[in-house]
Amino acid sequence: MRLDAPTKIDILINQLDLNEHINSFKSFFSRDDSLFMEGDQELHYRYIKALDAIEFKSPPKVDDFTNIKLHLQKRGVLHFEQIFEIVKVVRYFRYFKNKNLEGIIGEWMDKFVIEPSFFEVEKFFTHDGKFEENLDETLFALGARIREQKANINSSLKRLTSSPKITPYLIDTQLHLINDEECLLVRGGFNHVLKGAIVGRSSSGGFFVSPDSILKAKEQIRFITQEREAIFYSYTKEFSAKLSDLLPFINFVDKEFSKFDNYQARVLFAKSKNLSIIKSKKDSKITLVDFIHPALHHAKPIYVDFSKNILMITGVNAGGKTMLLKSILSAAFMAKYIIPMKLNEHKSHVGSFKSVLAIIDDPQNVKNDISTFAGRMQQFSKIFEQRDALVGVDEIELGTDSDEAAALFKVILDELILRGQKIVVTTHHKRLAALMADRDDVELMAAIYDEQNRVPTYEFMHGIIGKSYAFETASRYGISNKIVTEAKAVYGDNSEKLNILIERGSQLERELKQKHKIVDEKIDNLAAKELELKELKESLFKELESEKAALKESYENAINEARVAAKAGDTQAIHRAMNKAKEKLPQQIKEPQIIQVAEFNVGDSVKYHSKKGVIVAMKDKKEAIVEVDGMRVRVKISHLKHTEFIKQKPKTDVNLQVQKRAGLKCDLHGMRAEEATEVLDKFISDALINGWDEVIVYHGIGTGKLSYAVKEFLKVHPRVKKFEDAPQHMGGFGAKIVSL
Repeated sequence: MRLDAPTKIDILINQLDLNEHINSFKSFFSRDDSLFMEGDQELHYRYIKALDAIEFKSPPKVDDFTNIKLHLQKRGVLHFEQIFEIVKVVRYFRYFKNKNLEGIIGEWMDKFVIEPSFFEVEKFFTHDGKFEENLDETLFALGARIREQKANINSSLKRLTSSPKITPYLIDTQLHLINDEECLLVRGGFNHVLKGAIVGRSSSGGFFVSPDSILKAKEQIRFITQEREAIFYSYTKEFSAKLSDLLPFINFVDKEFSKFDNYQARVLFAKSKNLSIIKSKKDSKITLVDFIHPALHHAKPIYVDFSKNILMITGVNAGGKTMLLKSILSAAFMAKYIIPMKLNEHKSHVGSFKSVLAIIDDPQNVKNDISTFAGRMQQFSKIFEQRDALVGVDEIELGTDSDEAAALFKVILDELILRGQKIVVTTHHKRLAALMADRDDVELMAAIYDEQNRVPTYEFMHGIIGKSYAFETASRYGISNKIVTEAKAVYGDNSEKLNILIERGSQLERELKQKHKIVDEKIDNLAAKELELKELKESLFKELESEKAALKESYENAINEARVAAKAGDTQAIHRAMNKAKEKLPQQIKEPQIIQVAEFNVGDSVKYHSKKGVIVAMKDKKEAIVEVDGMRVRVKISHLKHTEFIKQKPKTDVNLQVQKRAGLKCDLHGMRAEEATEVLDKFISDALINGWDEVIVYHGIGTGKLSYAVKEFLKVHPRVKKFEDAPQHMGGFGAKIVSL
């Protein structure tokens, strides 16, 4: 079988070591789709950021609608599985629509108007895609008959296993299902006491036999099954006909779901790995702050300011030059496709490029009889065909004489710049760097080397040419000092002095960078304090204005009362009116108070209702996990108070075996499933704290969704021992008795 050839994007992803990151990102899609989103990227980005601001559950995995829509166009008949794919998508959009969101997401959801005829199809499917047979009396009756016949088969087989004639031939007394046939496992010679068909052999030499006594029941089941299949087929025809009439609606839903799938995959992927979502800007500037390449673990964040046409990276061997080049190209590629990445999104800036090109691998090919340098020339010839591209070249002078390469590549780079290219190159040879260093459109960066510990630091500095440290690297990796010393002598004193000057310049630049860092930190702290004081000033000013307005209103009311008093006819009336006016005046002007919000941390002793406990974990800043009397409960921060946790002295407890019965109840009627589970969680926590060992939960019958959600929640709750339907006089199927 011939595999499809990799695309240019696949090759680039592989060159930039982004395979694992992109594959992880694609796993968040509900169905396969391309990385690129057609249309207005700015509009896509607005939807993504709006979606990022809300909490939502991920959509279900969904098949492609191409074949489904093709069948409907031809008025064909769909399978139940295909119909349910449409139902899943519509149900998910209804879930999102019911959130009643505002902004562009809410406006988008308002466009989904579900046709009434679609509900006539949807109601026949459970949440997991099974057909609701209870809605069809005939199907329900046929299902009951099949269950009855299966019960007869089981009873017949059990009677045979207890028969004295057959018992000596039984290898075991279990009922086996082989090739959808119920059978017994017997030894050879069984045909004297048991009539039936052999449907298989066991590994121990036994026979799986389906007795003739159950043939009649099996025939009944086959006949009933055929009746059911005929009914199911009539439903698929009916549903397919209705969906064919709704094809424009299905086309709309399919298109919008593909768009939504691209948005949600980016949002949930970013949240799962704490990544940032940025898009490319309409220029060619690149500034990366705190960027970490996805392939690196525990890496140092990098800072790159690449505003010029060429970025030339020099410096120590194995110091991270190639990874820096890949990082710059990766950031541009991921911003182009709005793929989440690790960086400071507020301080970073990534320009827009028609294409991202990488010349990284050694192009030498023995089969094609092509040298490294010749291969490089082929690669550069293809770049000349591009416009407005970001190009990365690793070891630009690879494969030929460095002096000749320096002259050639200087002219090549000049020509590429004229064609609108932006270029990142790495090089060990200072000849090319020296030729380009004094140009205004060239940015220099050097990998820093730790002279004291004789190791690369994997950090970079702007504005200098770095030394390669070939001799130091050779010594570090096992080459003898004698060989290294002789090599230095051959290299020459003048060249070594040049390297010393380069390193001295690098050292001065590093010291300056460290001083700048300290100054920047102080400036940031001052700016933060200034902002804090400004906010406090604005808050106090607003409060003062509010107090002034209230005071002005009080005096105006008092003056009006005084005027009324002056118009009074007698002295007593004047006094009464003046007293009333005096009451209108403010008695005391209170100083504005700054409300302090209590903060809680892990390990704090707190009080929750009448119980004392300790915070063992925090959920955001709104909820905490508190350990109370050996139990862990999730509570809201607003319900906690600080307290001193006094350890109890050891004491002897006398336990009486007294069963607690409680009339404590929780009514969930009218709630949605998510809201109900949250209320039920808090209710059970409070019940445990107060010592209740049995409670009752009312959920009603209705559509069954709330009942299902309650049962699923109780199944997984660690402190629920058991639960069962309540007696009829206490709610029956609409309530649950829960033992804690």
